[in-house]
Amino acid sequence: MTFKTMNVCVRMPSSPKVLERKIQKRRKELELPQEDVDYKVGISRAYMGYIEQGKYAPSLEVIEKIAKALKSPIGNFF
Repeated sequence: MTFKTMNVCVRMPSSPKVLERKIQKRRKELELPQEDVDYKVGISRAYMGYIEQGKYAPSLEVIEKIAKALKSPIGNFF
């Protein structure tokens, strides 16, 4: 599935696990606790945990907000 956002076409990861690894890796690179990211994104701590565990696939809007919170281009998560 392909989406167009911010004038950039992005392809959705084939699995929430792919996204999970990339989000966790970037968050750890920045030494940010999960709580800081979920606060900046505006989602619950539990939902952020489920995203990082690969249990839930977030919407494109949430992925955009996570990318912004992690100071990373959205394309890095696909």
